[in-house]
Amino acid sequence: MKKKILGFAAVVLLTVGLAACGNSGSDSADSSKKEDKTLVVGASPTPHAEILEHVKPLLEKEGVKLEIKKFDDYVLPNKALADGDIDVNYFQHKPFFNKAVKENDYKFSDVGSVHIEPMGFYSKKIKDIKDLKDGATIITSNSESDWGRIITILQDADLVTVKDGVDLETATFDDIAENPKNLKFEHSIDPALLATTYENDEGDLVAINANFAYGAGLNPVKDSLLLEKDKSPYANILAVRTEDKDNASVKKLEKVLHEKDVQDWILEKWDGSVKPVNE
Repeated sequence: MKKKILGFAAVVLLTVGLAACGNSGSDSADSSKKEDKTLVVGASPTPHAEILEHVKPLLEKEGVKLEIKKFDDYVLPNKALADGDIDVNYFQHKPFFNKAVKENDYKFSDVGSVHIEPMGFYSKKIKDIKDLKDGATIITSNSESDWGRIITILQDADLVTVKDGVDLETATFDDIAENPKNLKFEHSIDPALLATTYENDEGDLVAINANFAYGAGLNPVKDSLLLEKDKSPYANILAVRTEDKDNASVKKLEKVLHEKDVQDWILEKWDGSVKPVNE
């Protein structure tokens, strides 16, 4: 009887030992899964997603698999990042990012500027800005973070002047002090619809974000009547949840995007209308 009990105990111990080995393997697999180097990046279709597609093979050489999710609007990419549906987003300029973080209490970090897309003003009614008539209608984005940018371009063209002491980056249309041509501003259009507004020949000038201009077959450098100057604070950035700002895969993505060959490719691909930021 004692031998039977001892024999049974040995079987139990062996079974438990094998189970423990099996669990160890499972834990190891789970751990490996957690350390998976797939990086999910949310991006505007152009130029952001196209740039990411270009660097995909370069990242794979660094041991990072890139998965790209495209977004056609300016709200969902930050929500997706906050909800953990993506690891990084790449679609927004720094002032837009700052405003979104402040308004939504997002725990996000900017991990690097990648490029600047100069905003342009387009028209089907005139061929030269000198022909802009008195009382003309300027159609712009309803995104407040773009208003200071738009006003800066107009001020640089001597079409408006803002009040003394106003920070151009946060200026609104109420901050315009001088408007010699009595320009009228319509700023209720979603950024994604501005290219359609232009195609429909609405307004006299339409300010279009470069990524949506590209989607409509417009080149900001060649087709706009007014173009944002090179020195601009509106660089498009990589944004992550703050807890991931030191993630090795994120750092590899940032590094690859700043390689000279990649930056040269960006300049050539968009004829200089997408300008890489080397920082």
